[in-house]
Amino acid sequence: MPVFRVDDMTCGHCVSTITKALQATDKDAKVTVDLAQHLVMVEPTEASAQELNDAITEAGYTPVPLQAASVVAEPVQQRGCCGCR
Repeated sequence: MPVFRVDDMTCGHCVSTITKALQATDKDAKVTVDLAQHLVMVEPTEASAQELNDAITEAGYTPVPLQAASVVAEPVQQRGCCGCR
């Protein structure tokens, strides 16, 4: 499963744009995004990792390919807009 770190993915609009670009490249791909960690995980059905990387780049973002095994989910602390828990 290709995994990309996309540090310039910062909001829901970014997530939507990247997801649409990936699904335009591979319409049946399953795209999972962890916005807090800036990770995009793709289960492709026909596109190669390079084609998926190129789709994210063409959408205007800077993907960095990662090894799926090296991605460790870290707990994300949820805080309110004022910094409270």
